[in-house]
Amino acid sequence: MREFFSLMAGYNAWANDRLLGACEALPAGGFTADRGGFFGSIAGTLNHLLVTDRIWTARLAGTPLPPYGLDTMLFADLAGLRAARAVEDAALVAYVADLTDEACAGQFRWVRKSDGVEVVGPLWKTLAHLFNHQTHHRGQAHDLIGQAGVAPPSLDLPVYQREAGA
Repeated sequence: MREFFSLMAGYNAWANDRLLGACEALPAGGFTADRGGFFGSIAGTLNHLLVTDRIWTARLAGTPLPPYGLDTMLFADLAGLRAARAVEDAALVAYVADLTDEACAGQFRWVRKSDGVEVVGPLWKTLAHLFNHQTHHRGQAHDLIGQAGVAPPSLDLPVYQREAGA
């Protein structure tokens, strides 16, 4: 399991970087323009991913959760978001690198922010959700980038595996 999540953490960082790189080609105001997405803009969608990853990183580390709401706009500027995203992705890669298969199978407890319900299950299910959540919202941002007239990059896992030798 650790090998699978190492693959996913590396892929996650790569895909986030490619998507944010595509945002460099957006016209002025295109990053923050409301496009009718679930989080409004491309910036809103990508900020949601950063917010949720910071929440998950805190849960995984057993530290207090950040006070953000799930729609908090931490960075309206692409450069700031890209730098923060790289730090967060590096933290996820490092966390997964230190896991064992036994740790992945072990119980993990966390409390949902939305309703205070405690969730208990194997850590691997939590990690699967974390990476699946990233993919889900990256897909939304990918679509919004295309709607803005910029060709969105391929985010296929086999492309990452080929490029990274993974």
